[in-house]
Amino acid sequence: MYDLLVKNGLVVTEAGEVYADILVKDGKISAIGEDLKNEEAAKVIDAEGMVITPGMIDTHAHFSEPGRTEWEGYDTGTAAAAKGGVTSFIEMPLNQLPCTQDGESLYIKLEIEKEKIKVDGASLGALTPSNLDDIQDLSDGGVVGYKAFMSTCGDRSLDNDMENVDDYSLWEGMRRIAKTGKTLGVHCENAKITDTLGAIAKANGPDTLKAYVESRPVFTEVEAVKRAIYLAQQTDVKLNICHCSCPEAVEEVTKAREAGFDYMAESCTHYFYFHTDELDDIGNTAKCSPPIRDLANQERMWEELFKGNIHFIGSDHSPCTPDLKEGTAFSAWGGISAIQNSYDIFFDEAVNKRNMPLKQFVDVTATNAAKRFGLENKGSIQVGYDADLVLIDPKASYEVTTEGLEYKNKISAYVGRTIGCQIKTTIVRGNVVYDGEKVTEETTGQLILNK
Repeated sequence: MYDLLVKNGLVVTEAGEVYADILVKDGKISAIGEDLKNEEAAKVIDAEGMVITPGMIDTHAHFSEPGRTEWEGYDTGTAAAAKGGVTSFIEMPLNQLPCTQDGESLYIKLEIEKEKIKVDGASLGALTPSNLDDIQDLSDGGVVGYKAFMSTCGDRSLDNDMENVDDYSLWEGMRRIAKTGKTLGVHCENAKITDTLGAIAKANGPDTLKAYVESRPVFTEVEAVKRAIYLAQQTDVKLNICHCSCPEAVEEVTKAREAGFDYMAESCTHYFYFHTDELDDIGNTAKCSPPIRDLANQERMWEELFKGNIHFIGSDHSPCTPDLKEGTAFSAWGGISAIQNSYDIFFDEAVNKRNMPLKQFVDVTATNAAKRFGLENKGSIQVGYDADLVLIDPKASYEVTTEGLEYKNKISAYVGRTIGCQIKTTIVRGNVVYDGEKVTEETTGQLILNK
């Protein structure tokens, strides 16, 4: 007897799309075929009219636990992930206290995480000026990669918050990370220029999100990307450029790849959905960095994506408390609560509206990430792989409401938007974690460790 049978859906596999049934046993996909018998499984889900994809592997999430759980926590954050079709996440080291910067802080985080998550989770370790000697310990503890900030980050009044790198610690960290065989993701913005331009704009006005975007111009992102790539080329590190917001940044990654370097580009749903001229109408919930740029920039990002030059789409889920989103465009916290709606909005924008092939959609939301970060048996629908599945109705429209959000703080730039598709079921290793109405109360998620 099998545990689960998912019937009659359009299944997206690495070989293409096929109408098929999926049998699951002990959390793994056991068979994919036509007309599999209902009596073979303890539970049957009819997916007629649905597209069945591997669950999203969110390459960029912040859950703020421990230390800032008033911003978000694993219980609410992974509930939002489940409702949003995310079956695995890769968590950033920033916004926890302590940040994930050594073996001890990683252990503290994992001990909390394993008791609370509803979907599977992997972690990145920090690269900062002060933790170069901890790189190997983080690898031994199971991180799947590392993250560094070239832009200013963290609260310097706290001794255990994350700190951005200088050029020496970035280069030396790259050398040491290369020895682990794991990847380094970099937030690329020139700290000195963006900080100074931001201070000038804050002092002189106007106090608008459009002015905030103008204080972080494209060249400040591209300069940092070029510097990160040049330093990485002096080492053997595998490099990911995180949340690219402009095509010029993607083009630098493409040039390096064509020269034979193992570098990849990540972007986020909000860069393909929002644009600068609507930010002030939305408010500070749409503030982030790198910032959301203009429509012409967005259209060129779509071109880069369809050409295959953007390899992952993450949410960059970066929540906070409501008070931190108040105040001016320059003083408000920069981050978007996004993990619940990154997958369905991206499906609607890419597949429904722009006819992206389903195989490419799956590649940038799941398969590429699984391969890049060494997430074994994930990111693809094939026999022997984890039964991490999302059933999405491509024609069911709905409106994002505050009441429907699973976040600890019911904040989202997407509230009020109508999405032209809807996630009906999310399954993690054969466990239904979202059934179209409610998220499971069970903590069925597992830690993903790469030791």
